[in-house]
Amino acid sequence: MGDPRTPLARFELADAPFDIAPLREGLLRDEAGAYASFEGWIRNHNDALALEEGRRIVEEAVARFAVAGVHCVHRVGELPVGGLAVWVGASAAHRDAAFDACRYVIDQVKARVPIWKHERYTDGPAQWLHPDGPGSPPQPS
Repeated sequence: MGDPRTPLARFELADAPFDIAPLREGLLRDEAGAYASFEGWIRNHNDALALEEGRRIVEEAVARFAVAGVHCVHRVGELPVGGLAVWVGASAAHRDAAFDACRYVIDQVKARVPIWKHERYTDGPAQWLHPDGPGSPPQPS
C-alpha cells in the first residue's frame, strides 16, 4: 500500500491502449476507503486534450480534495470508436472526495489540456477540433 503522507498525483499520455486494473491498484492506500473512476470513450459522433497542464490539474485536485491519490491517463493517436480515450481514478477516505476529485480532473482536462481531435466523417471531409481553444491543429510530419 502507498505512503499515506504523500498523495499520488499523476498524469500521463499514452500512445497505445492501456489496462485500467494496474492503474486502479496504484491508487490503493491504507487510509482510503473509497475509489471512484471515470472512463471516456471515442464515440461515433462529434462534439476532444498535454503533459504539463495535465500534471497541474491532478496536483490541484490533490491539494483541493481530501484524496489519497489521483491518476489520469489520456490516449493520443488513432483511436477506434468505442476505444478508451481517457481514464481518471481517485482514492480517498470517503466517497465524496473521490467523486469530487474525478469530476474536477475530467472537467479541467477537457477545458485546459491542449489535445486536438481529428474527426473523420462518413458524409464529409475530416476536420481538426479543439474545444474552446485558440491555436492551430497539429501539422503532419
